Amino acid sequence: MSASEAAGPADVVAPRPARRREDAAYHGRIIDVVRDDVDLGDAGTALREYVDHPGAVAIVALDDDGRVALVSQYRHPVRSVLWEIPAGLLDVDGEDAQVAAARELYEEADLRAGRWDVLADFLTSPGISNEALRVFLARDLSAVPAGERHHRTEEEATMELRWVPLDDVVAGVLDGSLHNPSTLVGALAAHAARARGWIGLRPADAPWPYRRDELNRRCRPVGGDRGAVAG
Repeated sequence: MSASEAAGPADVVAPRPARRREDAAYHGRIIDVVRDDVDLGDAGTALREYVDHPGAVAIVALDDDGRVALVSQYRHPVRSVLWEIPAGLLDVDGEDAQVAAARELYEEADLRAGRWDVLADFLTSPGISNEALRVFLARDLSAVPAGERHHRTEEEATMELRWVPLDDVVAGVLDGSLHNPSTLVGALAAHAARARGWIGLRPADAPWPYRRDELNRRCRPVGGDRGAVAG
């Protein structure tokens, strides 16, 4: 067995050339739809349409009693009120991911944290979207004083905060009661990390190659139509 096999599989950023790109197939408030003609070498060229997404952060806020902060939010595409860990878009250019996570924790859960670690990074639907999501573990929590709390609007205006034991969140994942993907990934990752005594957690500023701006930086332009990229 090679050293790489012994270490386990690891994903690798390895972009194929996009010989033609249509950036404005659809332009929305948050997302765009992009069309690329992708050069797959001997396999030929394939048209791939995907959602261009700014990415997001989510937070497993864990208190001293082993409880996780969950918030309820109406999600219109699935016509449901979902129980979720706090989360939000990376929609401020160049903003540090942990700073964005701290803002979302403050805005959605009225909480601040003294300790931050990375629990997991995942790609929400890599066949049709470049959305990357980083899940943080936030500990040493404190409540935001009433006079300093964020004024929530739209769907967030009716959010309810509930503290749920981590084991109960995991049980809800396994029995099909909870469906939000960042909640599923975060709860299972936190459960596994706790079983290891929190050993091996990455620091809050750990490299994140799949964040959109970092991924774009690593793909240099080539000749051809506007927006073409290559590895």
